Amino acid sequence: MKKVLIIVVLFIICSSFTLFTFYPIDGYEHTGIKRLKRLELIKSGEIVDASKLPAGAYKSYLDIKLNLVSKKNDSVGCYLKVNDDFQKEINSLFRGLDKSYSLAVLDISDINHVRFAKRNETAGYQPGSVGKIAVLAGLFTQLAKIYPDDFEKRLELLRNKSVKAGVWGLTDEHTVPIYNIETKKLVKRQVIASDVFTLFEWADHMLSVSNNGAASIVWREVLLMQAFGEKYPDLTEEEALVYFKTTPKKELTDIGNDVVNLPLRDLGITHDEWRLGSFFTRGANTYVGDKGGSIGTTLGLMKFLVQLEQGNVVDEQSSLEMKRLMYMTDRRIRYAQSPALKEAAVYFKSGSLYKCDRSNGQICGKYMGNVQNFMNSVAIVEHPDNCNYMVVLMTNVLRKNSATDHMMLAASIDKIIKK
Repeated sequence: MKKVLIIVVLFIICSSFTLFTFYPIDGYEHTGIKRLKRLELIKSGEIVDASKLPAGAYKSYLDIKLNLVSKKNDSVGCYLKVNDDFQKEINSLFRGLDKSYSLAVLDISDINHVRFAKRNETAGYQPGSVGKIAVLAGLFTQLAKIYPDDFEKRLELLRNKSVKAGVWGLTDEHTVPIYNIETKKLVKRQVIASDVFTLFEWADHMLSVSNNGAASIVWREVLLMQAFGEKYPDLTEEEALVYFKTTPKKELTDIGNDVVNLPLRDLGITHDEWRLGSFFTRGANTYVGDKGGSIGTTLGLMKFLVQLEQGNVVDEQSSLEMKRLMYMTDRRIRYAQSPALKEAAVYFKSGSLYKCDRSNGQICGKYMGNVQNFMNSVAIVEHPDNCNYMVVLMTNVLRKNSATDHMMLAASIDKIIKK
């Protein structure tokens, strides 16, 4: 009998390990995102792949949690009070550097004694691809309007609603992973107008590989959700096209602007702290114009991250799903690429935008603009030892690829927090 009990206990332990060792592998059934199925087969050894994800990228889907849910009724302001000692240590990282560097960092390892530090936190930057997080918030806001009392139906819509790219997905150099489950073949290429993916997959393309076409497509669907409400789940491609062709461009522009910006205002993030003014691809401008310009600050983005961890972005379930979508399970870049974060789970978005003027003979190139050279990183970092923190870093250092700077600062900030 004792032997049987031991075997049963061992079986339960092993089963638990098998079920919950991987993320995002166990996310495939939940989301239908096909690239996750491929990672499952790589992990099991059925597919051989030479590229390796860092240890922190294998966190269990079910193990991803919101860190501040027990503090969901706390005001954001109480988290953004500077800790003097922490601030001094963070300041030491920027000696000799100009105001081209802005930062907000919040250590939540002990949620009852958080530590906050900042630098040029209200300076405005072109957010670039970091703005895709606002599109994500808009998506979950609209899902909640369509199905206010049924989160599972929201997930079903994300899994089952397939939409075509059209002109909205064009003109982006970033590729997307296209995995055929039957043939087990992976192709990476740019989005073409005839591509069809589910809402969940377009959202994943928008975040995991930062595809601009995917971001415009998700934003388009958010606009349609606002316009059609409860009728959206059954909306056909033909009906959507008629809507865009027959609705005045100004009206479409106003709706498109509202659906990604009003959710930020509801979170207490002001117009000057974070806003989106234009879609991410030129193809979208066929139907929707630009409005108000785009801007981001480290303070505005930190306000968002705090409320995401509290479960207050739309609701707790939506906040958790958004955090899962931000989990880095593709190649890590810039801030997230730091070796210091290899063992950590990283929920991340990076964005950049550069502009060159070669008429003056100055150095200029990709990610090395001499007119503007924005590079932004947003990260939630969770180490296995419960060292947890959030960072927003924005820079505009001309004629220099700041990816190395971001990576080095990641290691330095991590060292300070761990100490």
